[in-house]
Amino acid sequence: MYNGLLDLHNLLRWVILILAIVAIIKAARGLSTGTPFTSGDKKIGLFLMIAAHTNFLIGLYQWFAGNWGLKTIQNLGMGEVMKNATYRYWAIEHLTGMLIAIVLITIGRGVSKKNISDKAKHRRTFWFYVVALLIILFTIPWPWRLGIGRPLLPGTHQVSEVNR
Repeated sequence: MYNGLLDLHNLLRWVILILAIVAIIKAARGLSTGTPFTSGDKKIGLFLMIAAHTNFLIGLYQWFAGNWGLKTIQNLGMGEVMKNATYRYWAIEHLTGMLIAIVLITIGRGVSKKNISDKAKHRRTFWFYVVALLIILFTIPWPWRLGIGRPLLPGTHQVSEVNR
């Protein structure tokens, strides 16, 4: 079950990245052309928020059930975890970065329901989503990140136990 959820977590990363890019492009276009904030804009934000929250819940399960989150802190202590870049990334940095990004996505989605001008909605959602996307991009365990890298897609190569 853990490995299946890890694969799902990996796939949802791509859904979130695509939805975030689409939401940012729509907000930028609406900002530059002055078009109304449509129900389509709201739906993209909603789907982005749902995908991000779902992926975060899967990640929380992995943090509690897997070997690289809570168990690492319990076994080594917080001091040792913070001294090791790999342990620190999996136990603290990944979780914290993604939580901040999801909060920003949720706030961006909330802006779409406010009674403000369409231009203000486009501008605010644009910035919330851009900052969230940047945090996500910096916090993802890309394959080229030594010690923490994951495959781009599930099943593209075997993740060694050292990288789990």
